[in-house]
Amino acid sequence: MKKILIADDEARIRRLVCDFLRNSEYETIEAADGTEAIARFKAEDNIDLVICDIMMPGVDGWEVCKTIRETSSVPILMLTARSQEFDELMSFESGADDFVTKPFSPTVLVKRVEALLKRSDRKSSASSGDLINISGLTIDIPGHVVTNNGEQVDLTIKEHNILVKLASNTGRIFSREQLLDDIWGFDFTGDPRTVDSHVARLRTKLGSWGELHLKTVYGVGYKIEVSSN
Repeated sequence: MKKILIADDEARIRRLVCDFLRNSEYETIEAADGTEAIARFKAEDNIDLVICDIMMPGVDGWEVCKTIRETSSVPILMLTARSQEFDELMSFESGADDFVTKPFSPTVLVKRVEALLKRSDRKSSASSGDLINISGLTIDIPGHVVTNNGEQVDLTIKEHNILVKLASNTGRIFSREQLLDDIWGFDFTGDPRTVDSHVARLRTKLGSWGELHLKTVYGVGYKIEVSSN
């Protein structure tokens, strides 16, 4: 049974989400604020997905998301009562995988949860045991560890997934739309330019390796270029 952490300071929302998830045979864990959400995530074993409200007292949902992303690639779905582009962009910048605006349909929320879990399971299955080495850069896919000439590079889950996608297909150009579909999912409704900002940060974190190998093909997309010499 999949285990889901629900963090929201509104008890009514938590209970509603929990009831629908339990009816769909998920195990649920509740947290009433950001501090409790982080503590429960660290204390519980094998949490499969996190549903997190943005506007919570003390530690907000974005900080919860960033903290979880320091150690885990678990799918995170953000909730907000404000229909603002800033909230959506900040959620994805913090490492979230999906975004839902209140009020929402509980049935649709459950479907989004199912889609995120299926996508996560496919990635885990496909990447099991994979290790990529390119010109001094090593990517341990299941371990979510990247090292550049022996030094570890700290990446968010989205940056890591972009790097894996490109590094698994060196020389192939992927458009912004292809990366959105493969990494954010077909139901992504945010600003497509978020891909550009993620790639730019990824290139910066990879330093000289990124400047040399992570290429922008203007008007087309992105690729990892490896010298034939």
